[in-house]
Amino acid sequence: MVTLRDLTPDDAPALQRIYSGASIRCTTGRALTLGEAQDKIRTALARAADKPRQQWTWGITVEGELIGRIALRRRTPAMATLSYILREDTWGNGYATEAAERVVRLAFTTTDLNRLEAMHHPANPASGRVLTKAGFTRTGTSHRRAGDGIAVPYQVYVMQNR
Repeated sequence: MVTLRDLTPDDAPALQRIYSGASIRCTTGRALTLGEAQDKIRTALARAADKPRQQWTWGITVEGELIGRIALRRRTPAMATLSYILREDTWGNGYATEAAERVVRLAFTTTDLNRLEAMHHPANPASGRVLTKAGFTRTGTSHRRAGDGIAVPYQVYVMQNR
């Protein structure tokens, strides 16, 4: 069973492990240093105090162990984007789907958001399955420039609060 919780400064080594190996292949393509993990946590904690709130970030834990991170980022007053990352040795257990479903419920019951969007790299179809299981609908593609400048067709998903 997945638990969502706020990140703490002590989570930096675990977050650094999450942002490594195959988990980052379809993100930045490079592992976080310990300092970058600490910065990511400090930023998440600072943004939690913003009024109005622009970002929500949770650690994904299983049996008390931090295995991932999931976040909502407000893009307009009523729309946010969902993103998540799991440590590669935890893939295939339904943890990302469970975390996404919980964040969707939180977004639509405790905020003024009425639309969520997400996307995934075309080399990561498992992330598309997570989004579909969580209730998102694929709507198309968005070409985004990778680190080498090449446009990559990310798959785009949307969910409306009804």
